[in-house]
Amino acid sequence: MKPEEILRIVDAIHRDKNIDKEIVFQAIESALVTALTRQYGEQSQISITINRVDGRLTGTRDDVEIDTQELSGRIGAQTAKQVIIQKIREAERDAIHDEYEEQIGQMVSGVVTRCEGAAATVSLGATETILPRSEQIPGENYHPNERIRATIFEVRKVGSRVKIILSRIRPQLVQRLFEQEIPEIADGVIEIRAISREPGYRSKVAVISSDARVDCVGACVGVRGNRIKNIVEELGGERIDIVRWSDDLQVLVPNALQPAEVDEVILCQMLGRGIVLVREDQLSLAIGRRGQNVRLASKLCGWDIEIMTREELDQQIERAVTGYSSIAGLDESVAEKLVGEGFLSYDDLSVIEPGDLMEIGGLSAEAVDAIVLEAEKRASLAEVAAADERRKQREQDRITKATADADAADLLAASLIAVAATDLPAEQAVLPGAVAAEGGVGAPVGDM
Repeated sequence: MKPEEILRIVDAIHRDKNIDKEIVFQAIESALVTALTRQYGEQSQISITINRVDGRLTGTRDDVEIDTQELSGRIGAQTAKQVIIQKIREAERDAIHDEYEEQIGQMVSGVVTRCEGAAATVSLGATETILPRSEQIPGENYHPNERIRATIFEVRKVGSRVKIILSRIRPQLVQRLFEQEIPEIADGVIEIRAISREPGYRSKVAVISSDARVDCVGACVGVRGNRIKNIVEELGGERIDIVRWSDDLQVLVPNALQPAEVDEVILCQMLGRGIVLVREDQLSLAIGRRGQNVRLASKLCGWDIEIMTREELDQQIERAVTGYSSIAGLDESVAEKLVGEGFLSYDDLSVIEPGDLMEIGGLSAEAVDAIVLEAEKRASLAEVAAADERRKQREQDRITKATADADAADLLAASLIAVAATDLPAEQAVLPGAVAAEGGVGAPVGDM
C-alpha cells in the first residue's frame, strides 16, 4: 500500500463508518503486524508504525528495520486485507455501541420495519433496534412503516454486532415526553421529581416549580388539557395524574393519593410506612381499582402507604395490643409503645430490628430473639388463616353466582310458560317483572 493510498483509505473509513482515524490507523498497523508474523514466524518481534501525517510506513523485525518496499508490496496489499476488514468491523461495532450506550434512557424516534412474532424491529436510520414484547405497552400492536417513539433500554455487544433494545414501558419515556411537550420543563423552570407508572393503565408524575409565578400542575396540563392530551395519546390512552411535589410527606402523600380526600397521615418512621386515614366514602377511591392508586402513590413517595378508616385503625390497634401482650416477655406498656411506632401485626413485629426492640422494651438479646421467633410463628399461622378465608370467600362467591344463574333460568322458564298459556302472540307477551310501556303494553320478548 502506498502512503497516499493508506491516507485515502483511512479518511474514507472515517467518513463512511464514523470511526475515529486513530482507530483505523491502529487497525491497519495491527493487520500488517499479523501479516508479517505469518511470513516470518511467531518467534519474530515485529513492530509497524504509520506516519499519521504523510502515511509513510516504518517497521522493525527483531530490532532490524524492514524494507519499506516490502511493506508496500504484495504482503501489505493482500495478506493484511482480511485482518484489516475484521479490525474495521470491530471498530465500527465499538463506535455504534459507545454512541448508543450514552443514550440509554433517552427517547428516540424510529420506523417499524418488520414484526417477527411478538417483537418489532425498529429502524433508527442506519441502525436497527428491537422492541421486544416485554417492553411494549400492553394492548399495543405495531405495523410496518409505522413511526413510534421509545427509550433506549439496553445496549450490548453480541459477536460482531450490537444489540439495541428499546422500551415503551419505562418511566423515562413519560419523562422525555413531558420534556418534549412542556417548554417549562425543558427550560428547567419546572422539575420532575418522581414518576411511578403501570404501563398502559396509569402514571403519576410529581412536579415542582422553581418560579412561584408558574403553576407547575397547570403548565403541565396546558390550556384545555392540550399538552397532557398529546402525551396521553402517545401512550395509548394511559391515564396520567400530575402531582404537586413537596419534601414534606404530610403534604406529598395526600397529593399523591388524589383524587381521594385524606383526613390524616400518620408516619411510622421505623417501618417507612404511612398510615392514611380516610372517610368511608373515600376508601375505594383512595385504594383505586385493584389497589392501583395506593400502589402508584407508594412508589411515588418511596414509602409504603396503608389506607384505612379511623374505625379500622382503632380495631387494629386494639387487636395488636392484645396480641402483643399475650407474647411471653412483652407486657402491655411495651405493646403500646410498639403500636405507637406503627407495628400493627405479627408480620410487622417479625421483621423489627433487634436493636430497636431492645431499646423500646429494655429487653435482653435473648428475650428479643424469642419474641421475634414467636411473632414469626404467629405471622405464618395468620397467613394460612387468611388464605383459607380467601378460599372460602371464592367458594361462596361461586355458589352465589350459581344460585343467581339458576334463579335467572327459572324466571326465563316461567316467562316461556306464561307466553305459551296466553292467546297473545309470543312477540306481544309481557315477561314477569317487565315495566309496562306507555299505553299499557309491556316490552315485547324480542326487545328484552
